[in-house]
Amino acid sequence: MYQIQTKYRDEARPRAGLLRGREFVMKDSYSFDLDDTGLEVSYQKHRDAYTQVFKRLEIDHVIVSAQSGAMGGSASEEFLAPAQVGEDTYVVCAGGYANVEAIKIAKAAEQDFSNLPQAQVQDTADTPTIETLVSLSNSRADLNRSDRAWQASDTLKNVLFMLSFPDGSQEALAIGVPGDREVDLRRLEAQVFPATVAPFTDEDFLKHKFLVKGYIGPQELGMNSKSKIKYQVDPRVVSGTSWITGANVQNKHVYYLVAGRDFDTDGFIDVAEVQSGDVCEAPLGEIRELARGIEIGHIFQLGRKYAQALDLKVLNENGEQVVVTMGSYGIGVTRAVAVIAEQHHDEKGLRWPNAVSPVDLHLVVAGKDQAILDGAEQIANQLNQANLDVLIDDRAGVSVGVKFNDAELIGVPLVLVVGKKLVDGLVELRDRFNNTTQDLSITDAIAAIEARKR
Repeated sequence: MYQIQTKYRDEARPRAGLLRGREFVMKDSYSFDLDDTGLEVSYQKHRDAYTQVFKRLEIDHVIVSAQSGAMGGSASEEFLAPAQVGEDTYVVCAGGYANVEAIKIAKAAEQDFSNLPQAQVQDTADTPTIETLVSLSNSRADLNRSDRAWQASDTLKNVLFMLSFPDGSQEALAIGVPGDREVDLRRLEAQVFPATVAPFTDEDFLKHKFLVKGYIGPQELGMNSKSKIKYQVDPRVVSGTSWITGANVQNKHVYYLVAGRDFDTDGFIDVAEVQSGDVCEAPLGEIRELARGIEIGHIFQLGRKYAQALDLKVLNENGEQVVVTMGSYGIGVTRAVAVIAEQHHDEKGLRWPNAVSPVDLHLVVAGKDQAILDGAEQIANQLNQANLDVLIDDRAGVSVGVKFNDAELIGVPLVLVVGKKLVDGLVELRDRFNNTTQDLSITDAIAAIEARKR
């Protein structure tokens, strides 16, 4: 079952033209199967069909593993068109593609800390940023490491958030990440859904006066601590790793604070910004590149979530009532138009692929003689008889240059110019994609246009 219709969204900040507006056209379809095996078949058929759709539209795209989000279900994938203006960030890995919200960074190996120095609290005034803290640590002889210089990745940054749940309840969450990274809010939102996320405010800090803003350390965090604030850490913060972090005292940091020896956590949460070189869990492997893309399609294995809510049951081959297993599949029709324009324009204007060009041929009448106009109409009639749609620009009082400029802006891939060469039986065929111009006989031109249509 499918539908193609206009949809509306209460978009707070419409932007980027057709890419994010309050009104848009979507194609949605749904599959209904008896079991998970049937769902896999339907899902793969839709996946293959969408691949063919985007191939025919000549849209360069990648299929990435994705989070199901509010839709729910066991698995989902996005079709993304690579573009610098895209709102989605995805990773190119040794083993495939994935949306940054869907990847899982491999947990680091635990380390032996028996030979590490004991934790040391040091005065670190005038270090409001990670950069200044690292600089101070490397400039003072009493803080220097013996093996190498301190780096931002040696620091542990503890960031506090307030989670708000649909029932109105709230919960504080502290997240520890290496200092060379920030918490990725989109990854965090995906992890804690359906809760919404907001950074700690001054009012929140007033309710937790024992936390020193800017110098928060893990010693005062965790469900077993005085604060009772859940403390989860990045997968790199494993037992045996040593850190510079806040001492929870103004103008003081603690050095060589070791996870598993000097502080405990309430588990891991993988929400830090990802970087090239990071290693994801199998089968993705090492991240080779981060790229941006525009979402043009999304497919979901919904399972029985909605069918159970609707009590949607059918008889199976044994005559037994079973809850159907559903899939959901969408293409952003409006966005596809925007992506085609993004990928196929040049400095002159649009260049529509054949499958979506408004007409097969843009015929420009380049001359004022009646013979040229009559010849153009005859050629158009021949093309119509060959089931080709033709747009004729025979405007009087408009220069040929204006007509050519308009043809380039409109973007029909083939432009046929009928002008003075018609007296010699020749017309000019312009290909917007190849940037080629040919003088052809009328018969050869029609044949070339028909071949392009096929």
